[in-house]
Amino acid sequence: MGHRNQVKRVLGLDIGGANLKLAHTDGTARTAPFELWKQPTQLAPALRDLIASAPAFDIIAVTMTGEMCDCFETRREGVETILDAVETIFGQTPLRIWRNDGRFVDMVTARQTPYGVASANWLALATFAGRFAPVGPALLIDMGSTTTDIIPVVDGKPVPQGRTDFERLQSGELLYRGVRRTPYPWTIQTDLTAELFATMLDAYLLLGTVPENAEDHGTADGRPATIDHAHTRLARMLGRDGDHCPPGATMKLARMAAAHVAQEMNTAIRRVSERIGSKPQYIMTAGSGEAVALQVIKYYDWAPPALLVSLKEQLGPGLSSAACAYAAATLAAEREDAN
Repeated sequence: MGHRNQVKRVLGLDIGGANLKLAHTDGTARTAPFELWKQPTQLAPALRDLIASAPAFDIIAVTMTGEMCDCFETRREGVETILDAVETIFGQTPLRIWRNDGRFVDMVTARQTPYGVASANWLALATFAGRFAPVGPALLIDMGSTTTDIIPVVDGKPVPQGRTDFERLQSGELLYRGVRRTPYPWTIQTDLTAELFATMLDAYLLLGTVPENAEDHGTADGRPATIDHAHTRLARMLGRDGDHCPPGATMKLARMAAAHVAQEMNTAIRRVSERIGSKPQYIMTAGSGEAVALQVIKYYDWAPPALLVSLKEQLGPGLSSAACAYAAATLAAEREDAN
């Protein structure tokens, strides 16, 4: 009598430019800030630290966006650097690298097709999330710290118009607006300083959309992600100091910025949803900026009303924030078990 193959334990890695994300098929998830563009040679040690207390695994599934960092002269160089770091640590472990054609490939093939490997994490998440919208048209809106993905799904399968970052930016399926790192949109008002004094994180902190975190220093000035410091950073946009700027003035800036980003998201959502031929029956949301996405779609004209599926509610906050890593791990496990 034959024996059924043991279910593979898979560790997913999503290697970005600002964060490293880990998720295991057992539900473990972690996110660690790591500014890849400042210290690309430290990626391997950072990955080693990230997985130090991870559960045991049989396979590593990798996806990435960090190759876009401007410390690399080309995206090919970025992919090679990331793959080198992964291989340095996990060289003896079976590696599965996700590509933007919806396949996992080995390390040799990944190195031969760097532009297929580059920035493909969105497709892993959309392929995984399709199980929550099995019939009819749907949209997946994944808002992270830097970007928002708006991915059309039909009958549980992603149907993107674009595959590369360039194509996706042109189609509206990729919007470089996030909940943390997006610079304050100074172009919305002429009497603002055109300098990186504040980011959208400050706007969302003042509005209460993002909670304060005194331990978080990933801000425009390196000071804590608190309401008081957010007020000071936004005051700089007005050419003022925080202690000489009334709270109402910076709150007005926060509301203006949030409304501006919401309008840009609405425009992109409308463009993408129109291409699938009918109103989405499901709206799926994910990412560290899911609260912002939920606020945006709340005021969108869905007719008939779409069924809202929050991946944060489905998976929990940890896995939702590392959703692309978890998607890669889950897909790799399912495909291994099917073989």
